Order: sequence, then C-alpha cells, then structure tokens
Amino acid sequence: MSFQQSLSGLNVASTNLDVIGNNVANANTVGFKQSVAQFTDIFANSMAATASTQVGIGAKVSSVAQQFGQGGITQTNNPLDIAIVDQGFYRLSDNGTINYSRNGQFHVDKSGYIVDTSGANLTGFMADSKGVISASGAPENLKFATSDISPKTTTKVDLGINLDATAPGISAPFNAADPNTYSWSTSGSVIDSLGASHVLSLFFQKSAAATNTWTVYGTVDGKIDASGMPVGVTLSGSPSQPVVFDGNGTLQTVASAAAAPLDLKIDFSAIDPTFGATTPQNVSLDMTTATQYGSKSSVNSITQDGYTSGRMTGFSIDAEGKIFGIYSNEQTKTLGQIALASFVNPQGLAPIGNGHWTETLSSGVPLIGAPKTGNLGALQSNAIEESNVDLTAELVKMIQAQRMYQANSKEIEAQNEMIQTIARI
Repeated sequence: MSFQQSLSGLNVASTNLDVIGNNVANANTVGFKQSVAQFTDIFANSMAATASTQVGIGAKVSSVAQQFGQGGITQTNNPLDIAIVDQGFYRLSDNGTINYSRNGQFHVDKSGYIVDTSGANLTGFMADSKGVISASGAPENLKFATSDISPKTTTKVDLGINLDATAPGISAPFNAADPNTYSWSTSGSVIDSLGASHVLSLFFQKSAAATNTWTVYGTVDGKIDASGMPVGVTLSGSPSQPVVFDGNGTLQTVASAAAAPLDLKIDFSAIDPTFGATTPQNVSLDMTTATQYGSKSSVNSITQDGYTSGRMTGFSIDAEGKIFGIYSNEQTKTLGQIALASFVNPQGLAPIGNGHWTETLSSGVPLIGAPKTGNLGALQSNAIEESNVDLTAELVKMIQAQRMYQANSKEIEAQNEMIQTIARI
C-alpha cells in the first residue's frame, strides 16, 4: 500500500493553513491583499492500467494566488493617508529600486519627501514654478517645496459700491483729513512688488453743482499734503476724477469716459522715498458695478488680484492625485501629482514584504499614469484602504482545512492498520 496520497494531502492541507494563517495575521494590515491556495491533482500513468482503473497519487499546491479585490475605505485625520479607489498601485522608489504598493499611509520625511512607513519614496510628477504639471516625463520622487510663495503685485481692483443718492452735495474743497469735505469713503489693500500691503483709501464727494455727479479721490497709506490732497496717487493722470450716474442710478461715465476703469498710478517714491518697491505701480480701478440708489452708501465687494508672500501652512490632495499647497497668504499652489501604475496581470506581481510588490515577467510591464486616467482608479485623501481579508470567511476556511488535515491523518492510520493486519497473517 502507498501512503503517498495521504502525505500529499497533509502537505497541501498544511500549506492551506499557512495561507489562511497569513491572511488572518494581516486582517488589520492597511492595503494587504489576501491570498488563496490553489490545488491540483497528481496523476501517474501506467502502461498496464487502463483509464478506467488508474488511481491518482494525491494532490499538490499549484499556486498561491493573490486576490486584488478592493478593501474597505476608512476615514482618517491625516491628509497623507490616501486610499486608491478601484485599480492601480502606488509607484515607490526604494533607493532607486522601484516597488509597488496599495498601502497609502504616507508622511513627509526631514528632507520634505513623501515616503511610506518603510521609508520608500512616493513618485509622481512635479509641478514647475508656475504650478503646471507635465505627466509626459518619467515619474520622480515627490517633494514638498518649503520655500515661501512669491508675492504678486496688484494690477487690478474691482470695486462694487452704492453711493447714497439722497446725500447732500458738497461745495467745499476736498480735504482727506476733514470728513465734512467728502460724502463717504472706503478702503482696501494693494500689494507692491515686494509683497508689502498698503492701504488704499477712496473718497467720494457728491457735487453740489452737477446732478448725479460724484468726484473720487484716492490715497495710499494716508499720505496727504498740508491741504489734505493725496500725495503720490493719481487717477487717470489727475488727483481726482468725476463719476456720473443716470436717473436710474446706473453708472454712465468715469473720468468722462463710458464707465471705463480708472488708471490708478501709485508713486511710492513720493509716498516714502526710502521704500524700495518698483514705482510707479499702475492699477486698474474698475467701478463698473457701482450704483447710486436712495440707500446709505456701502461697499458690496472690493477685490484685488495681488497677494503677499506666504509660507505653506497645509496641503490637500484631490481625486486626480494633484497635491495643492495651502499658504499663509490664502493662496493655493499646485505642487505635483501622484502617479499610479497598473499591470495586465497583477497576480503575477511578487510580494517582497512591507506591503510592497515588484514586477515580474508574469505581471507584465507597468502602465504609468495619473489617477482617473485609463483604467486607473481615483484617490481619496484622509482615508486608508483596509485589508480585503474577510475574517469570518477565513475562520470557516481554517476549520475546513483542519478537517482536511485530520481526514488525511486518519487515512494514514487506516493504511497502517491494514499493513499490520497483513503482517500478522
């Protein structure tokens, strides 16, 4: 008699328990993909036997196949916890050796690089100084820029206001220091070439002589001469300009033109000779939406396109893997984009530990691209992909594998008793 069938059964049952045990051990491992032991029978041909009388000689493990099904998504408070939804792998560089992973638990190292828990660098496409990403080149190690974002000089101010149509006209000469010489004022900010913020004040004086006519004046940082007139600020070449409305309160003309923006010119050398910003600075002051209604003068909106320099205070990552820096000057800037890889046969990837896989001839070459392109999935920041191990199902499999092991052990015992019986004859 042969013990070969039972021994092979014990071997495959032992391997099956090993696979199940590994799945159970990694039930809480982020990005882990469970495996399944696959078996096949062993058949020995005999010249003397016929097909109807041949008996197999046991079983063997044909492969241990990884199952790359989606794991559950769990929310976290870390923006560098990133889950892949659907297909794809992170492309990691471990001192130049390229590996792949589904574990999206990343952090920033002391040099500013984005790395996983093993220290491997996350790769992707870096943005240029203007925040433009080119995904046509080779992926590189992603790194957060630690330098301040450069300031942007104000070139346009949009002013949305309502001027009180019931306000009395003023005939006295304008004096910025005397509130009795103007009807209403408002202020905003302008940014110079060095990123410094300056207070832009605008004064509106209703004409006592001309109907629906106002005169606008402007100062920067409150700089005026002895008579209260602006210093270093002109509006389309003059210290002031008229603003005219029609009987419906709609803006008609600015500086005698059809509601055109005013050319606000700031001469910083006149305001402060020691200041080194580029001067003069030309700003387009647009009051197209201004109205004159019978309600109190008010500002509806005032916006300008400049900003000061800023330091990165945070970041965000969108579904396409784009990384945006958030700066102290309330600006955002695109820093880079995470790259993903896909394979024709992901089951051909070779696991190497630390949640990493490496490509093989069986897996095929990686197809690299940005998330949400081709067959690559989307990314979800502040989330992790849990292990796809179904713990309940694995425990049931464990019981089945244990029964299989016990059955093969009993088979060996039965054959042993038969041999002993024959020996006693």
